[in-house]
Parts: sequence; C-alpha cells; structure tokens
Amino acid sequence: MPLKKSNPDFILIIVTLSLLSIGLIMVYSASAIWATYKFDDSFFFAKRQVLFAGVGILAMFFIMNIDYWTWRTWAKVIIIICFILLVLVLIPGIGVWRNGSRSWIGIGAFAIQPSEFMKLAMIAFLAKFLSERQKYITSFKKGLVPSLSLVFLAFGMIMLQPDLGTGTVMVGTCVVMIFISGARISHFVGLGLIGVVGFIGLIISAPYRIKRITSFLDPWEDPLGSGFQMIQSLLAIGPGGLFGLGLGQSRQKFFYLPEPQTDFIFAILSEELGFIGGSFVILLFALLLWRGIRIALGAPDLYGSFLAVGIIAMVAIQVMINIGVVTGLIPVTGITLPFLSYGGSSLTLMLMAVGVLLNISRYARY
Repeated sequence: MPLKKSNPDFILIIVTLSLLSIGLIMVYSASAIWATYKFDDSFFFAKRQVLFAGVGILAMFFIMNIDYWTWRTWAKVIIIICFILLVLVLIPGIGVWRNGSRSWIGIGAFAIQPSEFMKLAMIAFLAKFLSERQKYITSFKKGLVPSLSLVFLAFGMIMLQPDLGTGTVMVGTCVVMIFISGARISHFVGLGLIGVVGFIGLIISAPYRIKRITSFLDPWEDPLGSGFQMIQSLLAIGPGGLFGLGLGQSRQKFFYLPEPQTDFIFAILSEELGFIGGSFVILLFALLLWRGIRIALGAPDLYGSFLAVGIIAMVAIQVMINIGVVTGLIPVTGITLPFLSYGGSSLTLMLMAVGVLLNISRYARY
C-alpha cells in the first residue's frame, strides 16, 4: 500500500470547478423561462443545482482525502447496496416515474437515481476483480465470463426501469476496463457480435426506440413527433455561429427545445456562446481526460490504475454520447452532460468520482 502522499492534481481540480461553474451559469440561462412558467421562479432549477453542486463539492474534497484502497475493501458491500436500490426502484410506491422511466427513489422534495451510483460502484468492484485476477484475464471461462456476468446483471436491472442510456454508459465503461486489463481481442469480437444482436433486440422490443432510430436518419419525417428534439437542437446550434447570440439570448429555450437544462444543455450553450464556447467546453473535457490518463498511468498499483481508467472512461463515454446526440451524430438517448446538465444524482456522482481520481493522484508518480 502506498505510504508517501503528495498534493492532489491541481489542474484536475481547476478543470472540474471550471466545468461546474459553466454548468451552473448555463443551467440558469437554459431553465429560467421554463422555471418561470412552471414554478413562477426563474431560479428554481438553478437554486437546486447550486445545492447539488455544494453537496457534490463537499463529497469530492471529502473523498479526495479517503485512501482509494478503502473502496477496494468496501467494493462488495457498496455494490450489494446498489443492487438493493435497483430492486427498490422497481417497486411501485418507492420508485418514481419520470419521462417514461421508473429510475428514481423519492426522498422528500428530492430524488436519487440508483443507476447513476451503480456506475461508480461497478467501476470500484470491477477494478478490484481485475487487479486480483489479472493472471486469469486472458481466459474466457475464468476471466471474461465472471467479470461480465455481474455487469450484464446490473444492465438487465437498469433496463427494467428502463434506462438504456445509463446502462450503455456502464457497460461501455466496464468493457474499456476489461480491454485495458489485457483481455483477448478475439473474445471481444465474439462478444461484440452477440452484443450487437442483443442491442438490436432491445431497440426492436420498444417502439419508441425504433422511432428514435428513424428520426435520427431523417428527423424531418416526423418533425412534430420523434424528430422534434433533434430538429430543435440543430436549430439552436446552427444560428449560434462562431460567437453565439450572447449569454441568455437563446431563442430555443422559449419552449421550443423541451427541458433544455438537462440532456440538451450543450445545444443552448452552443446557441448562446457559439462554436467558440462549445469548443472551449470540449477542450476542458479533453484536459480532464488527459489528467485522468496521466493519473492512471502513474498509479502505484493495478487497482489504482483500473479505478482511474474506469472513471475517465465513464466521463469520456458520457460526453461523447451526449454531444453526439445533441449534434445529430447518434440517435437520441437520455444521457446528461457531466458537470453541466441539471440533475442531482448525476452531478453528485461525477464529483464523487473526481474525488476518487484526486486521491489516486496523491499517490501517482508522473
């Protein structure tokens, strides 16, 4: 176990707080009109996001000072608790329906999303599993199957909500971790083919997912239905041009783009701050991932490396999916943009994950 502790990665802290600050500003800008109409309070979403951010920052700095080996010790307990929460969220009266999914557990005026915390729990557990069974990872029976079985069990429970977006991020993150650990490419090719067939089956099984695919290929086929969000998103990004319409000057937030403070906040940001503003945010994410990769490479043990890889893979996959959806590169799915989109569970989870990464950086040598 590493003994010498140094200062946490200062650049990672600055980048994270910068993204969070931009997110708070954009949540207010994107939600003010909708919040005024629905709650007679333009700061309704912004105030809650500030609260979430405050809790998340406290959690980040608290976790930054907890040795990351603690998560290895408690990984089994944590993942069992998350599985229990995934079961509870499916029970009527406990689970709360929002936007067609039973993904939240209500706690007073707030709600938590267990599937978000399962992502981090799975990363911690899989990092423990891979670091302890490194010599078996090239074995399909002893390495790949046991590691993926738990992942797909969690994915299946998340799909019962249903929440394809969060499940996809979790599976993608775990696949990256297993690949980095040294699993055979031939095994991945076979499983990849099975995964593609299964993914197609999930799409076919739900008519709304088929509509999302067809609207992605031609959103103008149903401009007032399945293609509405994508069209409105592109109508926000296009007029933004190079420098944008100006902060607070978005037109699409006037009830054209549904709930713009959540999954499509990048569209409002691009409309108001233009190509320059959008590129700056992407650059900040690139810097965050660069620092994460350096921390993973410099970690003193396999567990720290796998844990860091999982965290940065989770952030990278979520950013790529969200921006890909907003810019019309992939079909619409419900994925928040880390640190920017409105949402308590997502924001708190991401800041907690950065806290773990910061603690690893205190032992890393780079």
